[in-house]
Amino acid sequence: MTARRNPPLAFAGSYALGPWRVRRIGYGAMQLAGDNVFGPPRDRDEALRVLRAAVAEGVNHIDTAQYYGPGVVNELIREALHPYPDDLAIVSKVAARRDESGAVLPYDEPDQLREGVEENLATLGVERLAAVNLRMVDRTAAPGRRFDAQLAALVRARDEGLIDGIGLSNISREHLLRAVDQTEIVCVQNLFNLADQGSLDVLQECTNRGIAFVPFCPLGWPRGVQNRILSSPVLGDLGRRLGATPAQLALAWLLDLAPNILLIPGTRTRTHLAENVATASVRLDEASREELAREFPARVSRERGRG
Repeated sequence: MTARRNPPLAFAGSYALGPWRVRRIGYGAMQLAGDNVFGPPRDRDEALRVLRAAVAEGVNHIDTAQYYGPGVVNELIREALHPYPDDLAIVSKVAARRDESGAVLPYDEPDQLREGVEENLATLGVERLAAVNLRMVDRTAAPGRRFDAQLAALVRARDEGLIDGIGLSNISREHLLRAVDQTEIVCVQNLFNLADQGSLDVLQECTNRGIAFVPFCPLGWPRGVQNRILSSPVLGDLGRRLGATPAQLALAWLLDLAPNILLIPGTRTRTHLAENVATASVRLDEASREELAREFPARVSRERGRG
């Protein structure tokens, strides 16, 4: 399977993800599972069509996790896309599991992290992943010896050829600084969007070091009427002036903010996929940047994300 050589997504540029180079608009597959990221999808056929449409549009960076479902999302990716395009970077994360009721539980001892990597490989049908993120349960906890042991488990997996790169998720700047003293970090996944810029210090550190920063919940959570971003009158007015939807403006703001930001917006439908892909052609001017900065000043919100 091969992706289109010069897709519209190319207008958004690309960035390094360790040894890979990926387009800056990718796809987050979490929403393909059932409600609350648990169980089978609402529409399995549409889920498969969304994945195939994403690759056809030029997406070459897909984010997933074995505990999405659990196993459901990885199985969908394999069914839809295997054998995978040579340039498709599949990134997963470890350190959590789901119980029979769907609760998310820590699964982050070093041997459990290794097991998580191997489960992802088996379900996806690959011998190596582009990257695996170590997802922290509590980003406010100071990193110590336990964090070092967790990191060492992923270093071993990389050294043995199971993954190409190590990432971190839901972390503080302190986690990042401790990690880069021990090994190369290729990406960081944190909650970050217009309404919640609490990880701005982590983004800035990643930018300075040339590390890809991958914001999860880039449109806020949930996507609906109560979402402060998508219901913002300012985004509505700007959208009418720039010919873009509020979602496209929120994603374009992220792309405009720093060159190392990689987007992984998720969706269950091809309609929203097409909307997200079209963000590649949206350009903010200085007036729109200033208006968004007034409406969404850099501060931590009470919004909580998932990833």
